[in-house]
Amino acid sequence: MDASALAPFDVAAILILLAAGLGYANHRFLKLPSAVGLTLMGAISSLAIIGIGAAFPAWGLRPMVEQFLAGIDFHATLMEGMLSFLLFAGALHVDWTQMQANRLLVFTLATFGVLLSTALIGAGTWWLASVAGVPVPLPWALVFGALISPTDPVAVIAILKRAAVPPSLQATVAGESLFNDGVGVVVFGILIAIATGAEQFSPVHAASDFAREAGGGVVFGLVTGWIACRAMETIDDYSVEVMISLALVMAGYSLAHALHVSGPVAMAVAGLFIGNAGMARAMSDTTADYLVKFWELIDEILNAVLFLLIGLEVILISGQFHLMLFGLAVIPLGLLARWLSVSIPLRLLRSGIDLGHLATPTLVWGGLRGGISIALALSLPESPSRTPIIAATFMVVLFSVIIQGGSIGGLINRLSQRQAALGKNTA
Repeated sequence: MDASALAPFDVAAILILLAAGLGYANHRFLKLPSAVGLTLMGAISSLAIIGIGAAFPAWGLRPMVEQFLAGIDFHATLMEGMLSFLLFAGALHVDWTQMQANRLLVFTLATFGVLLSTALIGAGTWWLASVAGVPVPLPWALVFGALISPTDPVAVIAILKRAAVPPSLQATVAGESLFNDGVGVVVFGILIAIATGAEQFSPVHAASDFAREAGGGVVFGLVTGWIACRAMETIDDYSVEVMISLALVMAGYSLAHALHVSGPVAMAVAGLFIGNAGMARAMSDTTADYLVKFWELIDEILNAVLFLLIGLEVILISGQFHLMLFGLAVIPLGLLARWLSVSIPLRLLRSGIDLGHLATPTLVWGGLRGGISIALALSLPESPSRTPIIAATFMVVLFSVIIQGGSIGGLINRLSQRQAALGKNTA
């Protein structure tokens, strides 16, 4: 079978089949959280393909999979499609009432924090790449910093709800992730244009682009969210209202792109509007239940495919151990940058914000890299830096999802118990 001849529907069918099969195996046997299980099983599947390909080279299994992955237009699929669904779905679950008490911190983490993290990871990655002899010049290292800085707490929110985390801190983690995803995508777009030579770097021009895209995205998201909300208020039919939300995401993202404002930011704001004002005023409990379940399913499917893809991408870097070591070296760099980009805003704003002793460890260790980082990495254009960046993204996401995601609940509970014991001793 010629993988390059597969139609887009065939590619989608294969990916959904693999995601469903591995998801079933995980639920039936491993019983790991979905993101953890799919990432791990995708990586194991890649290793199995590599092993079978080495044992039976005549089958041509590995070249077929490589050709299949190379035949997917990741930029069109991810940047112009999946991101809008992922961000809207994530925004629906953010409680604005809980988040607005710490909105200044959320805004600071999502802007200053992302920019600081991008700069720190970019500079550190460039230095590590020069030491390791990996072709990642500074502009591309900054691109990597932008794509790996946004956090994706989808996999950890359920754990936080079961752990002893105050609702205000849960809302802060979710809200920061929502907006730093949108800001990270804007920064990524600006830096990728500079790295590819599409435009010359100018601080004034970059700041102007950032303000236009991010600010325009906020305004556009509010307007389109309000229009959809008003339409939902005039009817009571869950199927039509779910379709309105789907039209908002698909048509809204396309129109935002045509207007040269940030579609990801717009969809995040629109989702926040629908998930709060829309559900409170514009829809019945039945409609709200259907809407939430529909977008939860969309989010689950898309994240399953993304985590599967990043697992399969190990095929492209297998045998290149220097890239694997390079990716491993980036992991502590990412954690250090995350700690600094969180602790500095918390310290600067400590007089007006009290999230408790769990704030820093939850935001740092619970700031998982996931679907958004994968989507941005896979959408990179062909260049000598693409494979090293994908390798580093793979290692960071694998560590983040499996190690951080698998231990955050226990860490929070231990810290809570320790604080409770200290309180008793003090009393």
